[in-house]
Amino acid sequence: MMLKISGLTTHYGNSQALFGVDLEIGAGEVATLLGRNGMGKTTTINSIMGIIPASGGSITFEGAELVGNPSFKTANLGLGLVPEGRQIFPNLSMVENLVATASNHLGVADPWTVEKVYDMFPELAERKGSMGNLLSGGEQQMLAIGRALMTNPKLLILDEATEGLAPLVRQKIWAALTLIRAQNVSILVVDKNLKDLLRIADRNYIIERGKIVWQGTSDVLRKDRDVLQRYLGV
Repeated sequence: MMLKISGLTTHYGNSQALFGVDLEIGAGEVATLLGRNGMGKTTTINSIMGIIPASGGSITFEGAELVGNPSFKTANLGLGLVPEGRQIFPNLSMVENLVATASNHLGVADPWTVEKVYDMFPELAERKGSMGNLLSGGEQQMLAIGRALMTNPKLLILDEATEGLAPLVRQKIWAALTLIRAQNVSILVVDKNLKDLLRIADRNYIIERGKIVWQGTSDVLRKDRDVLQRYLGV
């Protein structure tokens, strides 16, 4: 497995948020992390990235233990994050945002470039001189994905991939993720648009109160009305 999480626990001070999370993603796979608000999705992602230190368990990426790593070291191993809220640099131009954190620590032979990001999101090419805070929500999300790709990740993690975006923009994001997956980049995605998620996902995990309560394929989840209603309210 490219990413393997075993028995992950995480605390905020004295309050425990994750209770033994287990999750796996293979090379070239798309996995989802599903659940209602406040159930531990973002905490899981932040624990993987080292933004919040795990208090127990194991997170391995291509066999390397991530628990205890500072977040920059984890990112350098080939994990790219598109965070909730996008976190665009407001006082940098669109293109400056793209190149600010660009890197190729793993020596990818055909790395991502600004031009490749423009090919995927032509809208960004038209706004390359605009400051980050002047971009629309959809443009900011495209930029956040492009910025993560410019680090040449093996695993792309998206927290709330299409939240608050117009339907047309959402479809552009899903199309982009399909193209990214075709380049053998693994993807872990959090989102609420279940129909679109299940179309691209190989495996799905549902988290409830800091524990994984269900996992399985998209075909199985799509047909399990009881699970959909009980844990996702759909």
